[in-house]
Amino acid sequence: MRHLLRDGPICRACRSAHHHPQRRRYASATATATATDPVAERVATTTGSPLLAQSSAPRPFHLVKAGVLLTRSPQITRDLTAFEKAYFLYQRRLNERLALPFSRYFYFQKGTPTDIDWKRKMKERRTAARDIGIYNAYSKEGWNDELLVGAQESETEHQAEALLKDAETLGAGSEESSESKKESIPRPMPRVTEADRTGDESSLARRLDRTLYLLVRENEKGRWIFPSSELAGRESLYHATERIIVQAGGVNMNTWVVGRAPVGHYTFNRFKPEPMETPGLELKGEKTFFMKVKIMAGQPSLEGNQLGLTDLKWLCREEVQKVVLPGYWSAIKNMLAER
Repeated sequence: MRHLLRDGPICRACRSAHHHPQRRRYASATATATATDPVAERVATTTGSPLLAQSSAPRPFHLVKAGVLLTRSPQITRDLTAFEKAYFLYQRRLNERLALPFSRYFYFQKGTPTDIDWKRKMKERRTAARDIGIYNAYSKEGWNDELLVGAQESETEHQAEALLKDAETLGAGSEESSESKKESIPRPMPRVTEADRTGDESSLARRLDRTLYLLVRENEKGRWIFPSSELAGRESLYHATERIIVQAGGVNMNTWVVGRAPVGHYTFNRFKPEPMETPGLELKGEKTFFMKVKIMAGQPSLEGNQLGLTDLKWLCREEVQKVVLPGYWSAIKNMLAER
């Protein structure tokens, strides 16, 4: 209910607020503290409590750091399981049984060198397909299209070699075939690289079928972590990530920061909080927020890095678990891809 006063059309609440404005006793103290202490300025900005630095009891404070989850995507498809290999070969042999016979004279003129070469190949493998082994879908044994234990026809390397051997042969007849009548066909690159054979974990050219993550060591006997650094002033996580990439791995990398929001975080609490220079604050630990980054080209180099890093590794998910601390793994495991 609004009551008008005798001296004018104003309510009691408005008159009280007009004559007794809200006192901001902390304003001057906060202005003095934040003007000289960047930590107090960050606390007042992030928590919205200017009284934090002036409270009587010490308040816990975590340093905010930005972490870089630098990843290399898989370069090739994964290896097939034994069941998948046998199943795909069975499907191809089944297709040979259900499809119409190959019309040879529609493609090759009778008596030509290509026709003679075709008859020679059919005599060897007894099927038009080149990568399913010796199999005749129209014979009395056409039903027997399953592999025996230990057979090599379902192996990827065996099938690739059969296709390359068929492509290299250009002769018209078996008696005329020679090395001079073979065309050199480029071989596919091996799935196992030199870095895999030598166990070089610092190379990007390893485990091509898996996602790799960059881990660094802080010092000679330090722990393995993702590259990270404390935020500088009012720096955002996105800009801090770009700075850390250059300071940790140099400029010889083509990278892409996937987004502007972190994909996870890790909290490290000290066993005993330490008092800080800012009155009323004690350092309880660190909070690291990880930003996802993809590397497109190049290779990181720790030479002359500004973060004091001594070693690096490119590891897949299960390898990361073996080198990091258990508490660190619990915080980061959900950020890592299974493959």
